[in-house]
Parts: sequence; structure tokens; C-alpha cells
Amino acid sequence: MSLQRVVALPRQHSLRLPAILNPFVHQLKLTKAETVKCVLLGIILVPIRSVILLLVLMVLWPVAVMITFRQSLKGVVEPLTGWRRFLRQRVMTFLARIYFFGMGFRVIVKGRQASSAEAPILVVAPHSSFFDAIVSVEAGLPSTVSRSESLEAPIFGRFLSCVQPVLVSRKDPDSRKNTILEIDRRAKSGGHWQQVLLFPEGTCTNRSCLITFKQGAFVPGVPVQPVLIRYPNKLDTVTWTWQGPKVAKLLLLTLCQLYTTVEIEFLPPMIPNETEKKCPAKFAQSVRAVMAEVLGLSVTDHTYEDCRLMIAAGELTLPMEAGLVEFTKISRKLELKWDNVKKELESFANIACSCKGGRITIEEFASFLKLPISPALQELFSLFDRNGDGTIDFREYVIGVTILCRPVNNEGVIQTAFKLFDIDEDNCITQEEFSSLLRSALGVCDLDVHSLFTEIDVDGSGHITYDEFRSFALTHPEYAKLFTTYLDLQRYQALQGEEPEYNITSHGCSASHAVHSSQEDSASDKKDD
Repeated sequence: MSLQRVVALPRQHSLRLPAILNPFVHQLKLTKAETVKCVLLGIILVPIRSVILLLVLMVLWPVAVMITFRQSLKGVVEPLTGWRRFLRQRVMTFLARIYFFGMGFRVIVKGRQASSAEAPILVVAPHSSFFDAIVSVEAGLPSTVSRSESLEAPIFGRFLSCVQPVLVSRKDPDSRKNTILEIDRRAKSGGHWQQVLLFPEGTCTNRSCLITFKQGAFVPGVPVQPVLIRYPNKLDTVTWTWQGPKVAKLLLLTLCQLYTTVEIEFLPPMIPNETEKKCPAKFAQSVRAVMAEVLGLSVTDHTYEDCRLMIAAGELTLPMEAGLVEFTKISRKLELKWDNVKKELESFANIACSCKGGRITIEEFASFLKLPISPALQELFSLFDRNGDGTIDFREYVIGVTILCRPVNNEGVIQTAFKLFDIDEDNCITQEEFSSLLRSALGVCDLDVHSLFTEIDVDGSGHITYDEFRSFALTHPEYAKLFTTYLDLQRYQALQGEEPEYNITSHGCSASHAVHSSQEDSASDKKDD
């Protein structure tokens, strides 16, 4: 009977799955009754509302032209004053309210909006729709952050210019720094500038949680006023996410509703303490915690980078949700940048390309490694499989490769492995030597290792040099962990007084002991919060 070893593997609570697995999906399914209702109401409401919206736009356009006439829209700008400011804050705000009313929105405002001197920055969450612009209207059209390309959009580009947005340019490498500096300048103007309204989540979600708040609104270290937005409607026709209905469908369905309720709640301004002034991330977390508590929602460490990974997963023929990893947490704890995670996604796709649902089974794991299922491989798989469901998803794969595999994939382990394979010590490994050790180690008599040997033997010389062995090992860290897991099993069997499945050399035994300590460090998910 083979020895069953119980592996003690502490799992960090902070690396466990979030309460909401995918905040970027929205499924809109109408019942037959809802479909009939939308059709009947749409026949009447859509034409009427379309005429109203067109008339409002015809009045808004000349007002916007007067406000922006001979005004600088780019570079260092000064706030609007006098009659221009009056037109924007009074006339344009009034017309914008009529516009949303014409679309069927019933707005309920709770709380009191602070003045620019009390709270120079408004932070709005959860951000879930293009209709969230209604918050800007109810707040008196404060400045926003927008792409510079948006100013060139017909009609709405002119309207956007009226609020004097802080512009972000994709072409300028210093754009992010300049944007933060401009937000800081306006926020510290002592009420000279109107308030700056920001959606700190940076992307749309399905309002099931609050994702990571970006730090831009909190860098100035000035008081901010949290603003909550809710859509308490039976039929959700407003939520616009990465996986869900398109803009045209949502707009049409919204116009077909008798009315759409939106609640906007202004919470008391939050003043940062000295620690939060020095650390914008802490201030962002504090504000998010307060907003989540009032909303009754959980918080997760998803961010816009998760959306980029979702798109990348789709391009790699994986389910889009396979790319979700809670990027903020993973990048901080594992010290990974987006490009690093993207490369790991490509590696994961190479293994999972044949499976459904973007999850790797042990059979697919073994097939990728070109090895049969053995105790060592089963144990390695269990180390990756953090939730014990018998599969490995991308999040588990990233954590496993970073914490378990790469730390032990060092020069010492590679040299030890090469020496074990090089039985005759001639500084090269023949296919016979390669297959002999693997057959003994894995307990498989008829093991075919030709494809794996050929992949390592890059020059096709019929033997593997150390450079070829090392090059392959550095790009396939899973094998290093498999090797150390096998040595650990051998060491465990020896301590139990049982004959190991394969008698490695005394040098290999000492290597097992040396490798074991580094394995314990990596396997315990040792990185701190």
C-alpha cells in the first residue's frame, strides 16, 4: 500500500476567494409578461420621449456654445465666472434635469450636498451605468475627469466642455501624474474652483459590491463627500457591465419603462487624519468602508485591471470570467505587475485550452507536464487547488506558480536535479538516463518520455546539456516544485522507516533536506498583508 502523507498547508485568509466572484457581469432576462409590457409601453413612450429629448438638446446646444465661446478647453484653464458660471450652474443644470426627466427618471435626493469649501471632491459609488451622469446633474455640474478625445465627440463633447473636465490623454506618458496634479490644484483652491466629481472605482460593476477605489481622489488629502447611487427598480435596465447587455439595448429598454427610480444620497464629508493624508490608499479604504456599510455591501479587491484580464482571457478562447484574480490584492501581496499576470494567463491558457469553464483538472495538468498521475504530481496539484474542488482556476494558478514554484526554481535546485538525471556524470543527460529515473521515481514501467525529452533537447542532439536543462526549467517552474515535492516524499518515507519508491543518491537525500526548508517557506503562503 502506498504511503499517504498529510500535507500541512496553512492558507492565508487574505488570499481566499472574495465574497463576490464576478462583479462585472449582469444578466438581463425578461419574462414574457415583462417583454409584452415593454413593447406596449414602448410604442407610446419611445416616440414621445424621443421628441422631448430632441427639443431639450436643441435648447442645450446654443447654451453650451455661449458658455464655451472663446474659452480655452485645454492646458491650464481658469474656472468659469460671471454669466458663464450662471448659465452652467442654473440654466444648463435645469435643462439637464429636464433631459433625464424626459427619459423617465424619477430622482430621489437624500442628505445635503457640501459646498466646495467644505468638501472639494465628491466620490460616487457604486459606478454601474452611463446613466450615473445624473449624479453630476443633481450636484450642479461639477468638474469631472475625462479623456481628452471625448471633447471631440459631436454635440456631447461641447456639453462636456462646459464642466471644464480634468483631461486625461492616452498619448501623454505623464498624463496620470498631470491629472493628479490638476485635481490637487483645483481641490486646494479654497472654493475658487467648483467641486470635482469622481467615480473612484474607475469602471462599471453590477452594484453587488464595492471594488478597489483608485487613489486619485484621495491624493490631495482634502475632505471628500461620499455620494451613494441606487437604482431600486424591479427590472434593472440600467446596469452596464463588461459582460451584459449593450448600450443600445439598455437605452431602449429604459425608455420603455413607465419610470426609472434613482436614489442619490449625500453622506457627511469625511476629513482625513494625518496618517490618511500621508497614505491616500488608507484614506480610500476608509471612505470605501463607510460607503459599503451604508449600502450594506461587501468590498473586494477587483479593479479595472481585472477587466483587462477578462478581455485577454476572451482573446485566448477562455471564458472571460477566468481572468478575474482580484488584481489589487494579487499584485500587492505577490508583487506582480499587470504584464506579469498577463504572461501567467497565457501560460494558464496553454494548459486549459482544451477544458471547458477555464479550469484545469488533474488529468489536464498531467497532460501538460507530459507525465502520468503520480503521488508527487497529485500532491503538487493539491497545493495549487486552494479550495479543494478538484480543479485549478487562473487565480489559484497565479498564486501557486508565484508562491510555490518560482521560489524553489533556483540554481541550486536545478543543479541538483540535473545531477540526479546525469547518472554517469558526463555532464549531459541521455534519453535512457532521463526515462530511467522518471520511471523509477513515478513507479511506471512503460513510461514514454520521448515528447518531454524532445522538448528539452532544443538542438536535437539526442542528449540534454545543462544549459538546455536550465533554460527549460526556468520557463517551466511547475517542474521545480514537482521535483522538490518528490524529494520531500522520499524524505518523509525515509523518516517513516519505509523503503522509498526510488532510492536516490546520498547527494540527492541531502538536497532533499536542503530543499525541504525552502519548500515550507513557500508553501505556507508566507507573504504578509
